Amino acid sequence: MISIIHKEHEGLPFLEVIEENRIEEPLPLIFFYHGWTGRKENVLTQGYELAKRGFRVVLPEALFHGERAEGPVESHQLQFWQIIEKSIEELPKLVKFYAEEDLIDGDKVAVSGLSMGGITTCAMFTVYPWIKCAVCLEGTPNPVAFAKLLVDNLPGIENVPEDYIHEQLSGLNQIDLSLNPENINNRPLHFWHGTADNMVPYDLTKKFFDEVQGKPYAKNVTMTTTPGAGHKVSFDTTVEMADKFVEYFAD
Repeated sequence: MISIIHKEHEGLPFLEVIEENRIEEPLPLIFFYHGWTGRKENVLTQGYELAKRGFRVVLPEALFHGERAEGPVESHQLQFWQIIEKSIEELPKLVKFYAEEDLIDGDKVAVSGLSMGGITTCAMFTVYPWIKCAVCLEGTPNPVAFAKLLVDNLPGIENVPEDYIHEQLSGLNQIDLSLNPENINNRPLHFWHGTADNMVPYDLTKKFFDEVQGKPYAKNVTMTTTPGAGHKVSFDTTVEMADKFVEYFAD
């Protein structure tokens, strides 16, 4: 039986999804991040599939979402990158929490997520060399290029002070995997993207994947493309994601 446990650490709410008879057992720890305007409960399907395969799964609540809401999520559109950067900042706190409880199997820590959570995944993979592997679903490893697209198409952007925009986008270079591809460092990384995604451009992900092919640091980078698929993660893609982690953490 799979248990879903609501937890909180240092004011950070999250769900833990795990097989009931393995709650006290050290296991590989996988974080799965939800998308923009979503909440941790929206990715329980992904958490369930991972937990079925013997992993301890944490579904964090992103800043301004779910239990952490401060008014409508849409009102924080200009803080989109701040939300991602906050998740990056909070990850080590959650890892430390589980490490101090001796609930991680060695150093087996991984990340995944969809949409905004996929962008978060790539950013974390760029910043933290101790993350062992990752799967990005309909996110992008190109936050700088994506941010420029978002800003250019944001209604009313002409009324937003340029200094504010610069402040929100400053620091993206450091979390941009496409600008720091050597940070992959042979770690397993898988992408899934649909060609008809109208939210996060498929072309950015495919361009990055093509550019790292054959590079010595990217020999464990793979990608699945689904022709005609839009911005929605199917159950088959969820299963593929979970099976990737089984492969990555196989002894």
